[in-house]
Amino acid sequence: MASIARDFDIVVYGASGFTGRLVAEYLAANYKAPDAPRWAMAGRSIEKLARIRDEIGAPEDTPLIAADASDPASLAAMAAQARAVLTTVGPYQLYGNELVAACAQAGTDYVDLCGEPAWMRYMIDANEAAAKASGARIVFSCGFDSIPFDMGVHQLQKAVIARHGKPAPRVKGRVRKMRGGASGGTVASMKATMAAATKSLDVVRLLKDPFALTPGFAGPHQPSGLVPEYDRTEGVWAVPFIMAPINTKNVHRSNQLLGHLWGEDLVYDEMMLTTLSEAAHAAVEAMAKLNPFGEGKSLEPGEGPSREERENGFYEIVFTAEDLSGSEPMRLIVTGDRDPGYGSTSKMIAESALCLLRDVEGPGGIWTPASAMGDALVARLEANAGLSFRLE
Repeated sequence: MASIARDFDIVVYGASGFTGRLVAEYLAANYKAPDAPRWAMAGRSIEKLARIRDEIGAPEDTPLIAADASDPASLAAMAAQARAVLTTVGPYQLYGNELVAACAQAGTDYVDLCGEPAWMRYMIDANEAAAKASGARIVFSCGFDSIPFDMGVHQLQKAVIARHGKPAPRVKGRVRKMRGGASGGTVASMKATMAAATKSLDVVRLLKDPFALTPGFAGPHQPSGLVPEYDRTEGVWAVPFIMAPINTKNVHRSNQLLGHLWGEDLVYDEMMLTTLSEAAHAAVEAMAKLNPFGEGKSLEPGEGPSREERENGFYEIVFTAEDLSGSEPMRLIVTGDRDPGYGSTSKMIAESALCLLRDVEGPGGIWTPASAMGDALVARLEANAGLSFRLE
């Protein structure tokens, strides 16, 4: 981003919501003077922001900004004050259009937690030219979807290339262990996407297309990930993973933005390792929660687990590189020390914003975590956010 004087390094937009509050609390607790960024809290209600600022122990002089998704002028004013906007206000397809446009026009970096691939493609088409012109680096999916997966493939392929001189054409991502689930915001985003799909065949097409986020490029046939299969290496069944449709698309976009460093023939899929009985139970629960027409109670945006539940959560994901010209497969393990949907996600997005501002330079455009930040983000996540990336 061009050097422009701004009032704040980071504005946390949505700080009065559940995940936004966790982000603000993380910044307040872990970044103090002289290392603290100049940051502000933004949302619809100054009074609510002030109460949360006091409850989380943020400095009493932490600036507060009134901004509302229904008021584009307030979003433009917020973007003009910040070097980077960190937004947790979703579903993004309902509340994100004007903010992405404002940041792209103002040359303001942007990070979010988006897991809505059709909307992301619309934003690429609508705003990438403006972001390139202004120098704004727009980075979607800086939470559990899709950092552990995007960066997991990035680190594994880096190791494969170092050992074999070329990337693996086949990579599998398998969620081995996980305690804690998707956030209320993620569930709301999935419901909004499903509702949109009932009204638009174009949304359906983008959701089905593994290369929806790689305009102008379509690679080889990809596994659907929808059919359970027995994983002989792990000795358990692999079943559909609910976040695979967004993560896999982001991995292919990273590959495109990196000049197809991982090859134009990359085949990548994600599944979850479990028993069939556990999988069946989980699938019924997930579909009940995600049914946009259902009346059942599920987590809503602004709701979430207790601190104890967040701190007792964790995840472990194994990435396997296959078809290595007769050599044994290579494996990399990614772990996180908090529940994926809230505790780990809030740390990942905060460190992503700081990484953009402090550790990496690059041109404007609409990026992925791996393509925009690469090794610098891995270093931050391992040092500060409780993640690990290790070859097995």
